[in-house]
Amino acid sequence: MILLTTKLSEKFQQVRNRTTALCNPLKEEDTVVQPIVDVSPPKWHLGHTSWFFENFLLIKHLEGYKLYNKRLNYIFNSYYESQGERILRSNRGNLSRPSLSEVLAYRQYVDKYMLELIEQKSGDETLADWIELGLQHEMQHQELLVTDIKYILGNNPLFPVYNEGKTGTNGVQLAENDFLVIAGGLYAIGFQGKDFHFDNEEGIHQVYLHDYEISNKLVTNREYIEFIEDGGYKDFRVWLSEGWEWVKQDNREAPLYWFNVEGKWLYYTLQGLKEIDLEEPVSHVSYYEAEAYARWKGMRLPTEFEWETACKNFAKEPFETKNLLEREMFHPDRQHLNNTDFIGNLWEWTSSAYLPYPYYKQAEGALGEYNGKFMVNQMVLRGGSCATPLEQIRPTYRNFFQTDKQWQFTGIRLARYI
Repeated sequence: MILLTTKLSEKFQQVRNRTTALCNPLKEEDTVVQPIVDVSPPKWHLGHTSWFFENFLLIKHLEGYKLYNKRLNYIFNSYYESQGERILRSNRGNLSRPSLSEVLAYRQYVDKYMLELIEQKSGDETLADWIELGLQHEMQHQELLVTDIKYILGNNPLFPVYNEGKTGTNGVQLAENDFLVIAGGLYAIGFQGKDFHFDNEEGIHQVYLHDYEISNKLVTNREYIEFIEDGGYKDFRVWLSEGWEWVKQDNREAPLYWFNVEGKWLYYTLQGLKEIDLEEPVSHVSYYEAEAYARWKGMRLPTEFEWETACKNFAKEPFETKNLLEREMFHPDRQHLNNTDFIGNLWEWTSSAYLPYPYYKQAEGALGEYNGKFMVNQMVLRGGSCATPLEQIRPTYRNFFQTDKQWQFTGIRLARYI
């Protein structure tokens, strides 16, 4: 068990260190800000991910463990009704206390005892599974950290630079628009295997798909600007009723972070405010915008089953080569020749509502609060983004958000029936 213990402890430290590293470029003031309810302050992420390990593992499994501060349960519990009272999500930005230094001290305290727990209980496979879930949960918060940091800095009038970012593939030959053909028939959907996966991916089942075509690439900024210039945000005919109300409510005329300055489109990136690269895929669009664009083009968004089937058939390049969190680009890259880019770059909206697969059973206790209770009023996204950790992503991974959300790295892929 020594090798297993060493491997788990190394992974634990690697994941935990990456979370704090994502916050290193920030000023302390940046870590407290909450511009909208969807965005949590970075300081809260640092505390919540520590609370998860303390609350679900250390308290229950490490004999003699003493809470760092019992009041932190109220502050850092997110949505777990089974774990007691908590502050309102919208009030996370009011946490001037505890200080950032105390939250970081809390992380160090939890890390110390978690490594002790891993050493003591190396043979407990059930506990190891819970630790793995905790690490996967933290990876999800790493993605949220990147997107939340971008919203915080992108709404600062100085448009500060987060980091210089890694270079993309601007010099390579670009992919040309094409459609990939999938013949109609029965296809297996869902996760199969023993590796880590979430419960909402479970349940291999057959889905019948009609003949369809799916684009080999994401919609670009150049293509989306054509939609804007054709009056896309002013034509109610291409919008769902709710989407049209969403447009009118805030007089929307472009994706999030876009600014029209003297006739030139600029956008905020984590490398600062820049002129839009027309060949990059359009990002930070809501489901409403993605669906309206597809209608304007006379096409549609793929279902999540069509997307998964196409990904399994056409995404041949190793995921390590994709634009994911580890590349530290934190921005969608141009799509180069012979790369269908189903993985990484941007989450892709599908036309599928987030619902349970056949035979899905919600787990008992806190684990049952992880995915099951959110299966209503949300749409499925697939593929991962430039903020998604490599280990998290797979063809069966099901992300989900409400139809109006833009702050995640979201994009558009088109489909059509043959």
